[in-house]
Amino acid sequence: MTEDKSYIIITYGCQMNDYDSGVMAGLLEAHGWRRVENEEEADLVIVNTCSVRTGAEQRAIGRITNINRIKKWRRPGMILCLAGCIAQQRGEEIATRFPFIDLVVGTRDFVNIPHLVEQVRASGNQIVAISNIHHPLELGVPHTIQKHPVRAEVTIIYGCNNFCSYCIVPYVRGREQSRPPEEILAEINSLVEQGYREIILLGQNVNAYNYNGVDFAGLLVRVNSIDGLWRIRFVTSHPKDTTPHLIETIASLDKVCENLHLPVQSGSNKILKRMNRKYTREYYLELIERVRARIPDAAISTDIIVGFPGETEDDFEQTLELVERVGFDSAFTFMYTPRPYTKASLEFEDDVPLAIKKERLKRLIELQIENSLKKNRALIGTKQEVLVEKSGRKGGNQLLGRTRGDKIVAFDGEKTMIGKLVNVKITDAFPHTLFGEIT
Repeated sequence: MTEDKSYIIITYGCQMNDYDSGVMAGLLEAHGWRRVENEEEADLVIVNTCSVRTGAEQRAIGRITNINRIKKWRRPGMILCLAGCIAQQRGEEIATRFPFIDLVVGTRDFVNIPHLVEQVRASGNQIVAISNIHHPLELGVPHTIQKHPVRAEVTIIYGCNNFCSYCIVPYVRGREQSRPPEEILAEINSLVEQGYREIILLGQNVNAYNYNGVDFAGLLVRVNSIDGLWRIRFVTSHPKDTTPHLIETIASLDKVCENLHLPVQSGSNKILKRMNRKYTREYYLELIERVRARIPDAAISTDIIVGFPGETEDDFEQTLELVERVGFDSAFTFMYTPRPYTKASLEFEDDVPLAIKKERLKRLIELQIENSLKKNRALIGTKQEVLVEKSGRKGGNQLLGRTRGDKIVAFDGEKTMIGKLVNVKITDAFPHTLFGEIT
């Protein structure tokens, strides 16, 4: 009789963490594990963590501490695992500080998760598996469990070489390592055969992809040729590596969506230099002009950090002016918090008071909401191609889907439309959602 083994993976952080969780889930299920919906039913709980921002780290540590109460009082045989960036960065410290954690798995060892779990089960001892992040990651074509019914994520490059002064990624994920194109294409073909119609290519900097002379533009051409695939997206692009050739390639490929995420981080040249972003405000604005000249319908999103060390009111006003000038479709906005090992934490004083950071963030969010509403209201009356993803929260006949510009659209339709492309006329718009009717 086959042993029943149940697991749950709780994920914090970016899409890279989501993808890694999907790989772990697929590998576990290939070894006979069964996924459950809550911790109280699980024999194995994995908390896959992010250390890029303080908030995500605090939530992950709080969650794993709470789960230990379940382990202690109701499921004493539970295996509790901490994985991801916190594990890679502070694995030995975490293992000592929280002895109830049975397994600590870094960003180079998650592909060995079934074997590591079995070692813990057999020995009863705590295991810390943290390889050198500069060693190659032998991923292969993974058994990946995707959370979304229509679109799937595929990592094409791991790590980062940019060393932005605020960012911990190079210290927890290592230097850039591109996956072989054949491996990527095989994974995407497998996902398309399973019914996925939209693929999101992932990397800390997808534009840096290069494997034996195949650059990111060349990879896009190959992915675009896959039969049965309808849409291609990618995140994240570094502005300094968004070349004219890449823009031309995106414009020429019918499956690549008109949707670019180009993190600007600041509108001040002084702050950009301190951040080690390797471009200027002027370069970024020229890049936006080049993108819109070749891809007029491009929906452009960004990331912005407020309160970086040394940021004056004038620096922040330059950021607001750039946001107003570009007219981003959406923006992910953050207050700066120092992260261990980064240049900013070691060399710069965190000298912007918290109250000022909060006030600047509020002003920035208010401006971006205005921009998002303006962009979305301009779509009223237009017809949009929408990939239907799921039923709406309101129930009834409401469906939710996305335009090629990655805007969420709510409309009435039959559930049989989920997973299909439909044309929707936009009838109303809010900052984060469009409403429409099928044409």
